[in-house]
Amino acid sequence: MNRILICDDDKDIAEAIEIYLGNEGFDIVKAYDGEAAVKAVEEDKDIDLVLLDIMMPRMDGIRACKKIREFSSVPIVFLTAKSEDVDKIMGLNMGADDYITKPFNPLELIARVRSNVRRYTQFDNPGSDKKANTYRTGGLVIDDDSKEVTVDGSPVRLTPIEYNILLLLVKNAGRVYSIDQIYENIWEEEAIGADNTVAVHIRHIREKIEIDPKDPKYLKVVWGVGYKVEKR
Repeated sequence: MNRILICDDDKDIAEAIEIYLGNEGFDIVKAYDGEAAVKAVEEDKDIDLVLLDIMMPRMDGIRACKKIREFSSVPIVFLTAKSEDVDKIMGLNMGADDYITKPFNPLELIARVRSNVRRYTQFDNPGSDKKANTYRTGGLVIDDDSKEVTVDGSPVRLTPIEYNILLLLVKNAGRVYSIDQIYENIWEEEAIGADNTVAVHIRHIREKIEIDPKDPKYLKVVWGVGYKVEKR
């Protein structure tokens, strides 16, 4: 049973989400401020996903996300209001994987949670993928059996979303993927307004695999078209 941490200072919203996800078979843990969320992830290693509100007392969701990313790659999905577009991008910059806009459709919430948990559990239990292999382009190597990435022999730590984007591009080295194609392949849903989400994750990947992210060796932009990993 997958365990979900719900963190929202509005107890009515937290309880509603608990009902939706509980009915789908998820085990639920709740917190009502950012500090409690960070502590819960530190202490409970069985948490598979964090649903994190942005505006909260004591410690907001942005700072809580940053703290969690210092020690965990657990998926973080922000719960945001429509007026918080700047905060959405800031959250992605701090290491969040996705966001859901309030008021949300319960079916969308459940689908987002399932897809993020699936990516994380596959990432955390690599032996489950029997078709996995090793992919290489120049000094960039992805071992999809162990879910390990190295650049010139040095290990690179990626979140599950970053890993899956990079794997898609490396497996198809030389092919250009548009932002919408990347989003639909990784998030497995229609790409609507996905530009900022994908761009932030691409920037994070570059910061981790490139010597000079502003002059990338591997992950290239094809202006007006999309992104590709150079075939070497």
